Amino acid sequence: MSRVYVLGGEQSDYERNWSKEGKSLTGMFREIIEDGLRSTNISVEEIGKLNIQNKVGAFVGNFAAENYLSQGHLGAFLTEVDDVFYGLPSARYEAACASGSVAIDAAVAKIKSQEYDLALVVGIEMMKTVDSKLSGAFLGSASYYEKEAQGIDFPFPNLFSKLADATIEKYKLETERYMNNLAEISYINYSNAKRNPKAQTRNWFMSKAQAKMRKTESNQLVGGRLAVSDCSQTTDGAAMVFLASEEYAHNYCKRNNLQISELPYIKGWGHRNAPLTFDSKIKESINDPYLLKWTRVAVKDAYTKSGLTVEDMDLFEVHDCFTSSEYASLSCLGLTEPGKEYEAIESGLITFEGDKPVNPSGGLIGGGHPVGASGVRMLLDLYKQLANKAGDYQVENAKNAMMLNIGGSATTNYTFVLGKD
Repeated sequence: MSRVYVLGGEQSDYERNWSKEGKSLTGMFREIIEDGLRSTNISVEEIGKLNIQNKVGAFVGNFAAENYLSQGHLGAFLTEVDDVFYGLPSARYEAACASGSVAIDAAVAKIKSQEYDLALVVGIEMMKTVDSKLSGAFLGSASYYEKEAQGIDFPFPNLFSKLADATIEKYKLETERYMNNLAEISYINYSNAKRNPKAQTRNWFMSKAQAKMRKTESNQLVGGRLAVSDCSQTTDGAAMVFLASEEYAHNYCKRNNLQISELPYIKGWGHRNAPLTFDSKIKESINDPYLLKWTRVAVKDAYTKSGLTVEDMDLFEVHDCFTSSEYASLSCLGLTEPGKEYEAIESGLITFEGDKPVNPSGGLIGGGHPVGASGVRMLLDLYKQLANKAGDYQVENAKNAMMLNIGGSATTNYTFVLGKD
């Protein structure tokens, strides 16, 4: 089967507040695409040539622009960037927080079918257009809104607090130890973000002590047992990547004096959907060792397709929308047995200096979470790590890496393995 290569891309600075800058959605599209073209050394003339040949397409991941911006039809916004995009096939893809991964998946399929040689994937979200309470209500539509979010302030912190409760109950964990492990996850991701020049919280303060001090003025509870330190950020931002066929990647390398062995390619992937409501997920998993049964299956699918195992992975970018989601993902990734996720945290395995770093970028908690962009940003960070372009958060000698992107309360589960020969 033909390979799909990642040529690179770009991420916006997730610290920015685009509304306060007076910048529009069009401006965000224009900046991220122009920056991505520049960083990959792909010209608009090249895009135009491929467009005439009908060998290029664009894929936009976005969750809730209709709510935050009263704007749909985002696939058409590329025509506002440059007239080279006139006529170019482009569409918007949505699966809650996994919207970016759905866009990646669609692009990969077009390249593997040999319809396209090059695909432009953009993930984008502007979320700072409303206050936090209204934003929480908008995000609630990623759940079964009528049953799980309607009339509830900040429904997703409450849902992922239920995940924390279910984890403690299923594995008979000591509550204080579990909560201290969540605090450690928060501290690790905030610490990693300080190495990332585009992370939202790179200038924020978060100590282990503060992360543990829930119910305090500096770390207030948001939903159930989860506090501010346990939550990902409301973020304005975009990320983009170029994906390419083998033939195009070889020609690209010749033009840029690269060896094809230097380019990472997608080795494996998985996509599984769990029941929509959180209670249905828990009910279905009663007799399964994994609390997030279908998240684990999506991970296993990616390992199987890649021919690799967890031992082959040098790092992970995972969906830490809340500390409880990262905690549950550690066994799904195969880093521990289910119910023993605390071993990966307490041993230092997942720290930046550990043998299996998780979220060296800072993840969603430290890096930021513009919902529709997060999957694309994760793939871009895997590319940076394998291409040795991650700067101060570079994991040494990285050859294979995995990302896990989830939508809703782990309803849509996407995994990709990126690697080099």
